[in-house]
Amino acid sequence: MPHPLIGKPAPALTLPNYNGETYTMTPSANGVPIALFFYPESGSFGCTKEACDFRDALAAKELYKRTKVEIVGVSKDPVEKQKTFVEKQKLTYPVLSDAKGEARNAYHVGKGLMGLTDARITFVIDTKGIVRDVLDTTINYGAHEKFVTKWLDKIDAEEKQASEAASTPATAAVGQTVEEAQPTAPATDPAQT
Repeated sequence: MPHPLIGKPAPALTLPNYNGETYTMTPSANGVPIALFFYPESGSFGCTKEACDFRDALAAKELYKRTKVEIVGVSKDPVEKQKTFVEKQKLTYPVLSDAKGEARNAYHVGKGLMGLTDARITFVIDTKGIVRDVLDTTINYGAHEKFVTKWLDKIDAEEKQASEAASTPATAAVGQTVEEAQPTAPATDPAQT
């Protein structure tokens, strides 16, 4: 069954960041795509690998730089644990504390591994704030960054296509530009002047 938010506006979030400051994520406000990932526990092996995959992609992948994708990580860990995690792993994006489960509720994030742990879910949100797709795989932590890369590529291609379509003049008839289709004033016969 597809996730209930696919194709719908992504909810805005306001949570404490790893430094204790309030961080608000408002999809579509900056006109950039967002990769929002929920993970079970800061500092665990799989969560560290996933978080570092996103850190490394932001630093090294031209696609991430060009699209200006906003990466946001969320877990239920308290602010102090998030701070230790971010500093130890040198993470370069917001890592939020969802201790009360507000963000998990807003994004319909439940349990993974037959209810044994919190789910690992990544949301790809486009430049208009619409949830395009969701990857829900708690065990395959390495798949999340690849999933985001695939979607960024697709969103980037769509944006380029829309930009090109907007800059191409409309056509009045097949092979005829709007200017060519406009009626022109009759030429003045020099003999009549």
